[in-house]
Amino acid sequence: MASDQKDNTNLNSFFEEEYSSIKRYIQSKIKQTSESDAEDIIQDVALRIFSRPIDALPIHNIGGYVYNAVKNKITDILRTKRTRFDDQEQLEQLWTDFTYLFYDQSSNEYPALIQEKLKIAIEELKPVYRDIIVAVDFENYSYKEISMETGIPQGTLMSRRHRALSILLKKIEH
Repeated sequence: MASDQKDNTNLNSFFEEEYSSIKRYIQSKIKQTSESDAEDIIQDVALRIFSRPIDALPIHNIGGYVYNAVKNKITDILRTKRTRFDDQEQLEQLWTDFTYLFYDQSSNEYPALIQEKLKIAIEELKPVYRDIIVAVDFENYSYKEISMETGIPQGTLMSRRHRALSILLKKIEH
């Protein structure tokens, strides 16, 4: 029992001291990951480590154990994650398609100008709104897939996307 408490104390200390290092490690391994993605991975790994059975073997090398768990989680994510668009032409086409959601035929502005406004506006969104726009509109994830991955109900995800689109529309109108 004292050994279990010591392990938890050591693990707490390790995560507090190494949090930013672990986050940078994750971001170096997964290209184009957002800060919230890295934090989600850390939290998932920490939850799994702290949820270990009481009768599990004690951890002798905490750093090695945690980094190995993080590496395994990254491997799992890379195996299941959809490919992101590295092809600039495909990405530009997605931006164009997304721009037409906001393009009013009676508008005097050109789609290219609206596209630039959208890029800036998306960057300025809160991470939860930005992440749902990127996942649904650019990475072609379904609400069901995102819900299964994050544990967030589909209705909440749809509501977030709707709010994000509303915010973007207001920003480009001004």
